[in-house]
Amino acid sequence: MSLLLGAIADDYTGASDLANMLTRNGLSTIQTIGIRAFDFAVADIEAAVIALKIRSVAAAHAVEAAYLAYDWLAARGARHVMYKICSTFDSTDAGNIGPVTDALRSRAGAGAALVTPAFPETGRTVYHGHLFVGDVPLHESPLKDHPLNPMHDSNLVRVLQRQSRALVGLVDLPTVARGADAITQRLKALERQGCGAAIVDAVFEHDLEAIGEAAARCRISTGASGLGLGLARTLALSATAGATTLEPVGGLAAILAGSCSRATLEQIAAAEPDMPVLRLDPARLIDYGAEVAGAVTWAQERLGAGPALIASSAEPERVVALQTRFGRDASGHAIERALAEIAAGLVERGVRRLIVAGGETSGAVVDRLGVAAFRLGPEIAPGVPLMRTVGRADGDLQMALKSGNFGGRDFFARALAMTC
Repeated sequence: MSLLLGAIADDYTGASDLANMLTRNGLSTIQTIGIRAFDFAVADIEAAVIALKIRSVAAAHAVEAAYLAYDWLAARGARHVMYKICSTFDSTDAGNIGPVTDALRSRAGAGAALVTPAFPETGRTVYHGHLFVGDVPLHESPLKDHPLNPMHDSNLVRVLQRQSRALVGLVDLPTVARGADAITQRLKALERQGCGAAIVDAVFEHDLEAIGEAAARCRISTGASGLGLGLARTLALSATAGATTLEPVGGLAAILAGSCSRATLEQIAAAEPDMPVLRLDPARLIDYGAEVAGAVTWAQERLGAGPALIASSAEPERVVALQTRFGRDASGHAIERALAEIAAGLVERGVRRLIVAGGETSGAVVDRLGVAAFRLGPEIAPGVPLMRTVGRADGDLQMALKSGNFGGRDFFARALAMTC
């Protein structure tokens, strides 16, 4: 059996978010970490999500990685390939959403691609091409201060046009309301005008269903997990997959938080009365040797009594000061590397249930732990599944990888309660 759907995700938490959405909506799904040293029996899987770390790298590197992932999926018969991006359209004027979408269209020999980050379940909607977070435009939301990809323009037609070789058009809400056929007709009209991509409005979940049906008729699409919802409901042959119960792993439990989002900061504060919390100094992590060893020792002394939380998360003004002092990329990579080493130290000392907050942090941790793939389990919060590693040489783990802005104040308690 060929894959019904292949997906290329631009970061690890986004991949988990999408894989969770596909599973919830009827597709038996596996998430792989890159395409290295792992394969599966296609007969057992309807959708495969390849997790990459290409959101904030140079565009040329992102395109090269996307080509390899597309070829891997195409070789396994994927009928449609979706490029999974963040629901806040995280990118800069150099990319990488435009360059990767252009590259995948070229590789697939596809026409104009439907593009939408809309995900109403998490408050992300698109109207007249403008992205809203809740009831405010993207550029007025807290996400304008993202430490890697600050977003200062909510007009996605403009944003994507600055990144793309071809023209970018718009499929507006009245067209979407008329259904998949109207969307398809509008897309073809835009193709004739020279457009290589079209931002698609979506305000309600049923809009995503129409967009997914139209996208499934094409070879390539780009969007957040809301688009995955529409594609899954169109492509699923049955609703028998769903989330599965994961086998227990036992062992100790810990939380690592690297995100500086408002949601994660509130989640750390909510957890503090119930478990020991170590707040690391991000500046000291950049020279991470002593700080890493000290954090692992601190945790080892406490984990026997229950879960513990280690956080490098800081308020936005401290992040800005750190970036000014050390440089944005250098400081971010150093902190991610340090947290990944802490994760490895925790696992060496018996942690088998690990919750990680932050997209870049999650990527660094998963790579350091040598994870090749995940099986999807039940949903902890919208966009965040519990997962179990597959075939890890040093013993499998239960993990949850949380994008910084996802989950309610009690997310960490909920996540820990679901692990076993």
